[in-house]
Amino acid sequence: MNIYKKISAILTRHDKRFLFLLMGFSVFIAILETVGIAAIMPFISISTNFSLIDSNKYYHLIYHLFGFNSKVDFVMVFGVILVLFYFLRGALNLFYYYTLARFTNGRIYSLSYKLFENYLGMNYYKFINHNSAKLSKNIVTETQNLSGLIKALLMMLSEIFVVIFIYSAMIYINWKMTLVMTLFLGLNVLFLVKIISKKIKKQGTLRERYQQRFFEIITSTFGNFKLIKLQSNDKLIIDEFKSASLEVAKAGTIYETFGQFPRIFLETLGFGILSSIVIYLVFKHGGDIRAFLGIISMFVLGLYRLMPSANRLLSNYNMVMYFHKSLDVIHTDLMFDNEKLGDKKVDFNKNIILKNLSFSYDGKKDILKDLNLEIKKGQKIAFVGPSGEGKSTLVDIIIGIFHLSIGEILVDGTLINEENIKAWRKKVGYIPQSVYLFDGSVGQNVSFGKDYDKKKIKDVLKKAKILDFLEQNQDGIETIVGEGGIKLSGGQKQRIAIARALYQDPELLVLDEATSALDEKIEKEIMDEIYEVSRDKTLIIIAHRLSTIKRCEKVYKVHRKNIFEDKK
Repeated sequence: MNIYKKISAILTRHDKRFLFLLMGFSVFIAILETVGIAAIMPFISISTNFSLIDSNKYYHLIYHLFGFNSKVDFVMVFGVILVLFYFLRGALNLFYYYTLARFTNGRIYSLSYKLFENYLGMNYYKFINHNSAKLSKNIVTETQNLSGLIKALLMMLSEIFVVIFIYSAMIYINWKMTLVMTLFLGLNVLFLVKIISKKIKKQGTLRERYQQRFFEIITSTFGNFKLIKLQSNDKLIIDEFKSASLEVAKAGTIYETFGQFPRIFLETLGFGILSSIVIYLVFKHGGDIRAFLGIISMFVLGLYRLMPSANRLLSNYNMVMYFHKSLDVIHTDLMFDNEKLGDKKVDFNKNIILKNLSFSYDGKKDILKDLNLEIKKGQKIAFVGPSGEGKSTLVDIIIGIFHLSIGEILVDGTLINEENIKAWRKKVGYIPQSVYLFDGSVGQNVSFGKDYDKKKIKDVLKKAKILDFLEQNQDGIETIVGEGGIKLSGGQKQRIAIARALYQDPELLVLDEATSALDEKIEKEIMDEIYEVSRDKTLIIIAHRLSTIKRCEKVYKVHRKNIFEDKK
């Protein structure tokens, strides 16, 4: 799929309408640029030779139509109109660039938003197969690069029209001279596109690759900061970061260096050609070239305007080549299908039934096969078994995170499917083994994803047996936890995780190895609190320690793709 189709696919209908208006505006600006160049030749001609006002039928007609009595007045009015025109042209150019900047910078916001929305819309399995550093890079960096690419395309479009119109005027004045110049410049532009732009495109691919590594190193380093300090392996990580940074910088240096090459090359050629034309005219006409002063002026101004246009065309083309991977990345990530989930009401008053349930990640190897199970409302059950047997996968299926390969989940006889799975998920309170707390207050972490209700936050923290500690030793619910909850102990983080789960008013509470990292004393305290707060709730526990599940009514062992009730 080419660049234009990909851009069209990711832009909204409103964006495309605005883009169409910008294209029309760019044509209008190109016309103004051409008129601005073309108007200089007649002004210089009549300024240096008043007799042209009588000999040229157009000048003569305008002179008498507006009732001029003095040729000096005619030339002065012509000059004043030209000056006013240039002011108007400048103002319109400035407005055009403002409109262009507004559109392209606005795409940074809209594309970032759409990417973020798309990533949140991924199903869980697809998300865990993506690198979070890469997703962050795409949202932050690649959207800005794509905005630059779109701007470059629009600038190219504008300059193309400028070049076409000015060349047309130059061909009209002297087609032979223009044709020779065009042929010569065209061959050299072809050289630039085939050689220089190809090298720049390669650097763009390298830039995207090393920038992703750059983000991965940052994310993994900050996420394992304590371990790094303990192992004292700073130098190894710094060397990796240095290597990735240098490669990104190297790609940028080569791009910017080659980016200047067209300007220097074309300016040298252009003014070399102009000098050659003057030499040719002097040689052919014996040194007296006054009669060609208007033409020469037109070509000087034409080249003066064409050289920057040609340079901008090539520079923007090279920018498109350099940032082409940004378009590929964003197009790919915006085109995949998201979950289309409904919120149809689900009642949970009786039971959850798993019927002939099978699941595989890759569609080939089953993790679970042909399971049947009933979980009654208010029941406390546990899943145990060796690591890797599918305990967490089974629970993720029950709570609606993973989609079934084969089989059914029925809640009070209602089939859980895409029409009601969001409503079912809202009934679940989840306490993971590894609790992630963001750098905010305790209250913000507890209410995460819900409205902030101070009274309710305090109530669930009290149930989790941590409110008194926070109020007596910290700043209560305003206590800042630090990134990842680094300012809290493991037990305190788990209590906040319990409070967060209870804040959702769940009917089903799930503990996924939630206390495995704690010592036995803290584990017993927290498990007593969990059993206490889940008296009127259904409780599912994934655990290794028998002490964690001793108050469960039923224990199921997950083994060899199936489940068996443990009668011990």
